Amino acid sequence: MTTPVKLIRTKRFGDDRGWFSETYSEAKLTGLGITDRFVQDNQSFSKFAGTIRGIHFQRPPHAQAKLVRCVRGRILDYAVDLRRGSPTYGRHVAAELSAENGDQLYVPVGFGHAFVTLEPDVEVAYKVSDVYAPDCDGGVLWSDAAIGIAWPLPPGGPTLSAKDAQLPTLAQFESPFDYDGAPLEPL
Repeated sequence: MTTPVKLIRTKRFGDDRGWFSETYSEAKLTGLGITDRFVQDNQSFSKFAGTIRGIHFQRPPHAQAKLVRCVRGRILDYAVDLRRGSPTYGRHVAAELSAENGDQLYVPVGFGHAFVTLEPDVEVAYKVSDVYAPDCDGGVLWSDAAIGIAWPLPPGGPTLSAKDAQLPTLAQFESPFDYDGAPLEPL
């Protein structure tokens, strides 16, 4: 059974110099039921507020779980259930991740991942459980009404990649992920 999407609150230890935080501990994550082996770290920079990246995933055999954190600025981070047969198929959860709060979102295999930047000059870092495989790259349309994400966007609308603007809707999507008995739960 898949460990559900989890919001991980990272502890910070501060003094007059600033703070220290342990951002990854295999033992602590295992204690939370997260047993993925992370093999690659990625980082993105988004120049504009209202930049949307997603809704992305990788198909098997290179499906990826992700552990996401925001290292500069603020994002609203989303996980969308894409497991066929799931009672929560197409539903999503979201959490604000910021450099200030240090929170992380664990997104297991079978879920699409997306975020929107809430301010300019945002950096997001994330671990993935498999390498990038272009032939397994996939996604669903960020604005699909069936998913119903109420994106907090600036008056001019989102900044998107050409790829993200042309992804299929949920109705056009044939999921490669099977439901494993763990429905999406609120964070």
